[in-house]
Amino acid sequence: MTRQDAAMTTPAAEKPPLEVLLCSPRGFCAGVVRAVDTVERALALYGPPVYVRHEIVHNRYVVESLKAKGAVFVEELDEIPDTDAPVVFSAHGVPKAVPEAAAKRNFFALDATCPLVSKVHREAEIHHKRGREIVLIGHAGHPEVEGTMGQLPPGAMTLVETVADVERLTPRDPSKLAYVTQTTLSIDDCTQIIAALTRRFPEIVAPHKEDICYATTNRQEAVKSVAPRVDALIVVGAPNSSNSKRLQEVAERAGCPHAQLVQRAGEIDWTKLAGIRRLGLTAGASAPEVIVEEIIDAFAERYAVTVEAVSGATESMFFPLPRQLRELDKAADTAAE
Repeated sequence: MTRQDAAMTTPAAEKPPLEVLLCSPRGFCAGVVRAVDTVERALALYGPPVYVRHEIVHNRYVVESLKAKGAVFVEELDEIPDTDAPVVFSAHGVPKAVPEAAAKRNFFALDATCPLVSKVHREAEIHHKRGREIVLIGHAGHPEVEGTMGQLPPGAMTLVETVADVERLTPRDPSKLAYVTQTTLSIDDCTQIIAALTRRFPEIVAPHKEDICYATTNRQEAVKSVAPRVDALIVVGAPNSSNSKRLQEVAERAGCPHAQLVQRAGEIDWTKLAGIRRLGLTAGASAPEVIVEEIIDAFAERYAVTVEAVSGATESMFFPLPRQLRELDKAADTAAE
């Protein structure tokens, strides 16, 4: 019998105590709720299939749950046959070429882009119209970055990922420069990059309002408050989820000895948690609460668990569904009357 098996069969009275500090806020943000609800409402109104370009959000559990209901996920539109079924664009946003291609094929497109990402798109377009070269602070290859850069012609926007990138930056005209950011960055990293930009280019135009979204900020601040108080911290989230990866990094920088990013309880590395007495637990903005509960249950099999909620900011943000779905819902309500 392994040590793990023994722990699972240990009577409750003999389990070592473990205090779980549960970060709040955590998990789904308003943009993710809107995106997932868009797919589910389209399935309810039209039935399967509902096609979705890319993962609607970066969470395997969510994607598999929607697949089971009839959603079909594709990487590109050319994988979709000619159809009257809804075609949904993910929460991360898409380049302008994507809705243009959808329109050419007469697809019924539903844009589930997070409104806070759309705000960055609009900012970039305004800067471009005013003749400014744009610096995008973000991570290469992330769908949100590809979508934002795809709002403008090639060469209109330059991606920087680090302070070193800023030092190498050679804009065409330093007096006509603006910056925007990916919404899911590390606040501390982004602050350093912005400081380097403003030092090198004092005339650079900042966003009217900070681009890093409220949910990213709130979840990172909650982790910062918990990290120095725990022996280890678990982040529920996907390895391709930018905001979840940033939570793991924030925990380690804030003094947590060990932080793990896991998608499900089965991924927990128990060997690195030996002897812990206090555990931090949070979830990225695309991770559902059911997995947080699964993680707590997994620890309860091995420890005598007590849970303390550590509350930070209160979130009340709500984003309505895409207009087409709202209109259909309104029409259905009118018909029912």
